[in-house]
Amino acid sequence: MAASLVEISGLAVEFAGAGRPSRAVDGVDLSVAAGEALGIVGESGSGKSVTWLAALGLLPARARVAGSVRLEGEELVGAPRRTLERVRGKRIAMIFQDPSSCLNPVHRIGWQLGEALTLHRGLSGAARDAEALRLLDQVGIADARRRLSDYPHQLSGGLNQRVMIAMALAGLPDLLVADEPTTALDATIQAQILALLGGIRRDTGMALVLISHDLGVVAENVDRVAVMYAGRLVEEAPGAELFGAARHPYTQGLLAALPSLTGPRRRLAAIPGTVPEPGNMPAGCRFSPRCPVADARCRAEAPANWPVGPMHRAACHRRIDAGISAWSLPRAAE
Repeated sequence: MAASLVEISGLAVEFAGAGRPSRAVDGVDLSVAAGEALGIVGESGSGKSVTWLAALGLLPARARVAGSVRLEGEELVGAPRRTLERVRGKRIAMIFQDPSSCLNPVHRIGWQLGEALTLHRGLSGAARDAEALRLLDQVGIADARRRLSDYPHQLSGGLNQRVMIAMALAGLPDLLVADEPTTALDATIQAQILALLGGIRRDTGMALVLISHDLGVVAENVDRVAVMYAGRLVEEAPGAELFGAARHPYTQGLLAALPSLTGPRRRLAAIPGTVPEPGNMPAGCRFSPRCPVADARCRAEAPANWPVGPMHRAACHRRIDAGISAWSLPRAAE
């Protein structure tokens, strides 16, 4: 594997409120290699987006961030504002699931894209305009010259998402964090956006972090997958290994809920319950209240992230054997 581009160690994020503080991310260790595509999956509320917002210093002031985030050895947690401004967009860019909330409705697309080019690459005048046109062509927007004069409301959701990708690429980033980039789009546009991201990654060599709750999207587009639940990393493995031999009951439950396009029809499984609130986490393993094989140790002691295979780790006391689903086993004794 290539050398690590980003190293996250012991990252914790806590939000102060009227009651007791809510810990949305708790002790996450994660790395992204140069040129790698990493998928991060989990239900809503698992801490996927908060992890990367914390890494880039984009959380509100009431958030307390601890731990370490290093970009090629440079610490970002607690870094001066000037350092973070140099990193955001230039070294690490982020695109969000709702472009309509990120693009300024009162400025034309060309002005907003030009602003990013001036900020990150110092371009101006004709050079800036030519590069803005090239970026829109790169992300597959037809009649790009005319689109530079349009406002965001004149474009469809898919075109606005392509504009957001063009703005993220304006700084020639080493890492692109795509936070649910296809959630609001129909299936055909989803496929186009994902193919676009894959092609750009191959052409430029940038690393990609794809955050999603859609396992199907992740399976086709990443090299490695990290599964998060209730603010913790519960399983991490190469894509083929995780989808073929998941070892954590939560990951197995997510996979059991996916419909199969081949083989006999089967009833889809559902994980009972919901993700716990950040201010009301259960003791021990946070998945234990929903887990079919949780025992007394699971409910009392948080599991370590154990190696269960080459480049494969799972935070589970039971460490279910490969090829066996926890959801097919007898429920553990209370």
